[in-house]
Amino acid sequence: MPTRPQAYRPEAKLLTLGESFFDPVAPADFPETRLRFRNDRAAAQIGLDALTDDEWTRHFGRFAPLPDTLPQPLALRYHGHQFRSYNPDLGDGRGFTFAQMRDDRNRLMDLGTKGSGQTPWSRAGDGRLTLKGGVREILATEMLEALNVPTSRTLSLIETGQELQRGDEPSPTRSAVLVRLNHSHVRIGSFQRLAYERDEAGLRKLVGYTLRNLYDEDSDDPVRLLDLVVGRTAPLSARYMAAGFVHGVLNSDNINVTGESFDYGPWRFAPTWDPAFTAAYFDHQGLYAFGRQPEAIHWDVMQLAVAIRQIADSDPLVAALDQFGPRYQPEVTQAILWRLGVRPRDPDADRDLVQATERALRTSGVGIDRFFFDAFGGNLPDTYDAQWDQVRAALMSYEPRKDRSHSYWSGEPCSMLIDEVEAIWAPIAEQDDWTALNAKVAAIRTMGEALAE
Repeated sequence: MPTRPQAYRPEAKLLTLGESFFDPVAPADFPETRLRFRNDRAAAQIGLDALTDDEWTRHFGRFAPLPDTLPQPLALRYHGHQFRSYNPDLGDGRGFTFAQMRDDRNRLMDLGTKGSGQTPWSRAGDGRLTLKGGVREILATEMLEALNVPTSRTLSLIETGQELQRGDEPSPTRSAVLVRLNHSHVRIGSFQRLAYERDEAGLRKLVGYTLRNLYDEDSDDPVRLLDLVVGRTAPLSARYMAAGFVHGVLNSDNINVTGESFDYGPWRFAPTWDPAFTAAYFDHQGLYAFGRQPEAIHWDVMQLAVAIRQIADSDPLVAALDQFGPRYQPEVTQAILWRLGVRPRDPDADRDLVQATERALRTSGVGIDRFFFDAFGGNLPDTYDAQWDQVRAALMSYEPRKDRSHSYWSGEPCSMLIDEVEAIWAPIAEQDDWTALNAKVAAIRTMGEALAE
């Protein structure tokens, strides 16, 4: 039966928070706008896939307002802990929210930007995004979506015709503006700002906005909000692990209250199951290393509890926080079983299989993507030696959740290690050749189809 087309259903709920939560801004006037990537699959879920390329560029490169939503872009105000140091001098410095609408699941969605120009929160920054940074975000979001990780979607990338100076890539380098589709840009840091300013009325207003608009709950209860955020961020942590993904900058201003991963700077996929593997060259202490990500996200959620302590009793907040670990453990088990392509059996057996898998991955040095590709459906090939015997024996008692008839399984595993990211970027930088990027996006989506329920 054909799927009914999704209608464009605009909203402007953000305006109900009031002007103390954001600053109206104007987008940069770019020298040019060259459409480089449009995600029609994501656009179809919000009723925008029928836009012509000219209309697309006008809305997502020049930021002409979409009908009946926010009348102008809004730079959101927030604070946050950055590598555990509190910073009250944050806020949207090179992005803004410029539209809201309902998606095909009736969720309130935001369209936000990266690289759209300076705002009152830009500090010394130029408010711009490098084209390479935009390409990297496309690859990160596409890969995570395919691997069943809750993530923002890269909706659009438009090259903007400026030369930028950057210390972490060869300069001058090309510029771009990116549009992301998110189920909210309300961050833990949004609550921290209000707590820092001792704005109890603002805290209550933001709690109510979040519960009603993002969780569909008719409530103003801050404890309920914390419980829901724990229930979203614990699975996010678990799915990072199963995906072998390292975000790199899990600061409290980069954790939103709907538990979607977003804002990809120095990300990496770990080649092997190495808990100490880091993504950011400046993470000298390994604070956000692969194996420490659940701890890091839990710590960020603790900062939400600290913020809303101004309007709630501490005991129920502590009780809600204490559920992070008990919720994380079954979630990481389910996430790894999903990637193994087998159906859950019973909690004890499932836990034993996952522990044996993690142990063998860590000690063997076998690539994460290689292993999950080979083992999908529960049959580990004979090429895996004796250190995999416990995993092989455990898998024999599991039923596959999906067979290997999809064409994806006749090839090689789809990975996204740093060398390939650089190999995809090189022809764009040198010959303006986007073939490798387009082919990789298609390959990632093929993998997603093979893995999906």
